[in-house]
Amino acid sequence: MLRHVTNRILGQGLRLPATPAAVGGSGLPRMYHERVVDHYNHPRNVGSFDKNDEDVGTGLVGAPACGDVMKLQIKVDDETGKIVDACFKTFGCGSAIASSSLATEWVKGKKMEEVLTIKNTEIAKHLSLPPVKLHCSMLAEDAIKAAVKDYEDKHSK
Repeated sequence: MLRHVTNRILGQGLRLPATPAAVGGSGLPRMYHERVVDHYNHPRNVGSFDKNDEDVGTGLVGAPACGDVMKLQIKVDDETGKIVDACFKTFGCGSAIASSSLATEWVKGKKMEEVLTIKNTEIAKHLSLPPVKLHCSMLAEDAIKAAVKDYEDKHSK
């Protein structure tokens, strides 16, 4: 049922409805880029790890203005310092889900110092997010940083 409603709203996975909130000054409906639709329809790495596991860092962030909440978790190999796995759970719009899905793909296999260089502008550019959805990529960047901080806090004890 949810997939049916989603496809109807997205108009075969490409368009939002032409409501006043979704129509810009041009009178044309906003459209999601195919990468956003792909990550929304086929999200990567959905799930969660045990937050109490010493090898897991958890970042939980939210945007009160729009109601998006994103939990991103990383699993780190203590010996190499590389992120060996990542997962997410996001409550929010398609752009928020796509941003967190993409973030989990980008952090896997990288050292923690490397993932801290991932910027929201890179995520937004890759997904072709419109200006009104940039907060979604900002959430993903913040979630990555929060997950790394959580992991580091566990290991500084």
